[in-house]
Amino acid sequence: MVFPRSSPPPPDPYEALRADIAEGRLLPNERLVEHDLVRRYGVSRGAVRMALVRLEQDRVIIHEPNRGARVRMVSESEAVEILETRAALEGIAAAHAATRASDLQLEQLRQIGAGMAALYEAGDLLGMSAANARLHALVLRACGHDTVRRLAAGLNSQMVRFQYRTILVAGRPSHSLAEHMEIVDSICARDSRRAERAMRAHLSSVATALHERVHAVGDEREGTAL
Repeated sequence: MVFPRSSPPPPDPYEALRADIAEGRLLPNERLVEHDLVRRYGVSRGAVRMALVRLEQDRVIIHEPNRGARVRMVSESEAVEILETRAALEGIAAAHAATRASDLQLEQLRQIGAGMAALYEAGDLLGMSAANARLHALVLRACGHDTVRRLAAGLNSQMVRFQYRTILVAGRPSHSLAEHMEIVDSICARDSRRAERAMRAHLSSVATALHERVHAVGDEREGTAL
């Protein structure tokens, strides 16, 4: 007897929608129409509504009376606050990763670092940005610190990365590569203090680049208006 293949279960609309926002497939201020989301994810309207409620609680979307839901835009000041918080949390994560990461995880860090260097040489800045996210995620996995991971997961870090693209700031790619290689080298050397310093310095540098990028864009707009 041949049994029919069962269809894969529909995705969790909360996780799927959050990922689409975090990874830039849904953009800041983009409207989220319920029937479009039902069709997009193949789930019920009730499941979509529940997902939107949860995402509003997470401050990933906002819901306005008579206008519906849309992807929330992270302000510059909030983005800097997120980076400052990440510097503290991920500094702790890097310190713990230096002593707790497995040999396999250390090799994966080296591979990501080498990949970033190759992407830099190829001029693939968005590819570098994606590798950057993988490196930070790996450090959080390797740290073995559940509280740090939980708190870091609650930050809208991905939204900041996709909205502001600090990797595109002039001169930033070479600095970013050097900072990430220092993080990789210090963790692989099992030097927890150096690893924490490297991570904190990197995210502080990102905050500075973000501030410069936002103001550069603002100056360009003013010049265009004139």
